[in-house]
Amino acid sequence: MDSTIPFLDLNLLPDPPPILPGPKIEPKTEPVVLPLPPNHAAGDDSVQDDSSISQIDESDVYVEFLRISEMFHAAFARRMSGYRDTTVADPNPLSIVPVPEQNAVSAVPAARHKQMRSAEMVRATGLSLAEERYFRELVRKTRVLYESLRIFLIREEERGGTGEALGLPPNARKRADMKAAAAMLQRGLWLNRDKRIVGTIPGVYVGDQFFFRMEMCVVGLHGQVQAGIDYVGAARSPNREPIATSIIVSGGYEDDDDAGEVLIYTGHGGKERHVMRHCVNQKLEGGNLALERSRYHGIEVRVIRGIKSDRSPTGKVYVYDGLYQIVDYWFDVGKSGFGVYKYKLLRLPGQPEMGTVVFKFAAELKRRPMLARPKGYMSLDISNGKEKLPVYLFNDVDSDNAPMLFQYAAKPVYSPLGFSRGYLGCTCTSSCSVGCPCINKNGGELVYDSGGILLRGKPVIYECGSSCRCPSTCANRVSQRGLKSCLEIFRSRETGWGVRSLDLIRAGEFICEYTGIVVTQQVAAIISMNGDSLINPSRFPHRWMEWGDVSHVFPGCVQPGLLSLPSLDFALDVSRLRNVACYVSHSCTPNVMVQVVLYDECNVMYPHLMLFAMENIPPLRELSVDYEVLRIFIAVFGFAHQLSTLGLMQSFVAMDTQCKKSMTTLEALFSNVV
Repeated sequence: MDSTIPFLDLNLLPDPPPILPGPKIEPKTEPVVLPLPPNHAAGDDSVQDDSSISQIDESDVYVEFLRISEMFHAAFARRMSGYRDTTVADPNPLSIVPVPEQNAVSAVPAARHKQMRSAEMVRATGLSLAEERYFRELVRKTRVLYESLRIFLIREEERGGTGEALGLPPNARKRADMKAAAAMLQRGLWLNRDKRIVGTIPGVYVGDQFFFRMEMCVVGLHGQVQAGIDYVGAARSPNREPIATSIIVSGGYEDDDDAGEVLIYTGHGGKERHVMRHCVNQKLEGGNLALERSRYHGIEVRVIRGIKSDRSPTGKVYVYDGLYQIVDYWFDVGKSGFGVYKYKLLRLPGQPEMGTVVFKFAAELKRRPMLARPKGYMSLDISNGKEKLPVYLFNDVDSDNAPMLFQYAAKPVYSPLGFSRGYLGCTCTSSCSVGCPCINKNGGELVYDSGGILLRGKPVIYECGSSCRCPSTCANRVSQRGLKSCLEIFRSRETGWGVRSLDLIRAGEFICEYTGIVVTQQVAAIISMNGDSLINPSRFPHRWMEWGDVSHVFPGCVQPGLLSLPSLDFALDVSRLRNVACYVSHSCTPNVMVQVVLYDECNVMYPHLMLFAMENIPPLRELSVDYEVLRIFIAVFGFAHQLSTLGLMQSFVAMDTQCKKSMTTLEALFSNVV
């Protein structure tokens, strides 16, 4: 037979070329590995009688060959290399085709920017204190970058910008949280993609809260954008079995029974999207099978709960509640009358209190503080009504009531000398917008969004003052409106006095202001000789440069430099009057930053010191700021605890013997400068 079509003998095993073209990889959404059914007819058909073969008519062989050749023609769409008279109609990259060895490399598809998640499962245990700090700081910076990028993209959309103009993939989702995650993934800025971590994620604490599922994907806490069960598929698992790593409990299934420490979790599938009731029976496959296999192998899973919150931009907040063990599973008839798989999970002991429990307890404290905590409250409002919201004082450690001995000041006290009052403010009759003289001082752009969230850190933020005609609700008066969250000063055995919020604080949200008597450095030097307490603004590192910095993703968007930052030649005397901010603790990995703000007074040498959140701060989590003097103290003496900026000497109770021997020297160095 004369044919121009090359035909391989599939019974032969040719030598493999140096580089074989790989088929297109199509990931399964729910990989299932099922045992192959036994081939009972194999014993009959595997051995054939030679006499039957000889009886086949040779013409029938040619007819069958021509039929297969026609099928071969119809199965391809591009002209085969080296055979000009052969054309095909339906290319399929999954088909097995002969490729000349010299062209083998060109057949490999180009590498994609998206890197597939690793299937290698590891545990992160036995981390040292230094390693825990490193991973916490890594997670914090990644979350700051994600939130800064999300806010930046929202602002660009409002300006009419496009994702493609910024270098984003052309198929990027429209939502800013999706775009931010896509941009970070494209540049390899996601965490924990090289390993699939089972158990605790380094740097993620129990109680951490997230507003977007994509943010959990970015840090590696939960890798599914929509699905509630995250797992390693059987096709990629080392033992060829699916293994679950995390689940989200958000009330989407009517058969869930959540008692906190004990959780009855319903498997996925069996219902339509956005509908709670089931319409078909669930199957033991995909994530459902992965949960069963995790139970069999004794592998714990991370549990994230979704709860409603009016402080979240999505109306829901996702709270990481720790590790749970799957102890049982069964198939049951659900409330809708269809079969569902149920899993019983028990929370592992020895973990911090669940974030959702703390969330609900904080809400109860706001409503009925004395009933929720009958003992420990020394004052239900230490500000005596000077703040918009009450400032609680709580101490269940000892009888120290030092914060009540000072006069509370909601605003700093400035001397009339050295300040110019001749500034004429803007003439806006409503909320200021682009083109306003006050906005022009900020580079011609708004510094806050409609919800009062700081868009980007700046050397100095100019807000509208008393000379401006705009109302108090103006978008450029955020830090002047007072407290937005209910704060509590509390006593701690580790840090002395500290501050925490009873509300969820969003990243970029204004918290409070440092107050006291504003004095010059010359006066501060005299005051320090008397041993009085001072807060020196020049001691705060420039953490504001981190907030809104998207240069890691878009190199052309660089934060303002330090050249535009004025010299802060003053100090706050807090020996007689102060406010809640003075009790915020120090940390080398802070969740709060200091932002310089100027209004009313036109002297840039004496601005206001405002505190803004650098991350989403859960209720009852201690606020912390980076204070450089205490950072030096920790580096020299190896004291690793958080320290209150005004409770330094009280924190020596937790020091080791070596530090106690240096008490006299330390008192001489730090008693005058806080």
